[in-house]
Amino acid sequence: MSVTGAPVELPTDLVGNTVLDYGDRALMLQCGSTAEVLGWVAALRDAALPGVVDIVPAARTVLVKLDTPRSQGVIRRRLRTMRVGADETAPAGRGADVVIGVVYDGPDLVEVADHTGLTTDQVIDAHTATLWRVGFSGFAPGFAYLVDGDARLRVPRRAEPRTSVPAGSVGLAGEFSAVYPRRSPGGWQLIGRTDAALWDLGRSDPALLTQGMWVRFRAV
Repeated sequence: MSVTGAPVELPTDLVGNTVLDYGDRALMLQCGSTAEVLGWVAALRDAALPGVVDIVPAARTVLVKLDTPRSQGVIRRRLRTMRVGADETAPAGRGADVVIGVVYDGPDLVEVADHTGLTTDQVIDAHTATLWRVGFSGFAPGFAYLVDGDARLRVPRRAEPRTSVPAGSVGLAGEFSAVYPRRSPGGWQLIGRTDAALWDLGRSDPALLTQGMWVRFRAV
């Protein structure tokens, strides 16, 4: 991933119609993957463009909030001078920012193993062997969508969501893994549980996991 000040021709999946006005004080970038989202977020934060007051990532979009309507045209043009690539892998030797201990006894562990063709031990090994990254947050305070895990663990959501998922449940859905910060409904495949506090108002930053962090799960 790189950023330059010189105008360059960018792929159409990064600019053009995918840079949309969002009201008169924001721009919406539409990306092809969460890896592209992470690349854009890193580039925008490094650039520290005057007029940008917040950057909000999601699964396939980045919302760029602006200070005044006058900034919209300026920032839109500036985006078209930035060369941004997908941010996909952890640097060599990169350690985890947070390690989360997990008891792997979730009610869907066997079903996940059957779906992936792995044994339950192999599912656990795959979940713990790879660094995951916080792509974005949503759904509930402290709920972080983790990406970049082992591709073999991509499983669909449950056909029928549960009406109540216990706090601390560790789940898989599509390309993501996550930990439920509080009891709530949910349709993710549950493979384990943790005592880690994902959201604590007593901390200076209530969220244990914030965008861009690297996370490792550890079997306990």
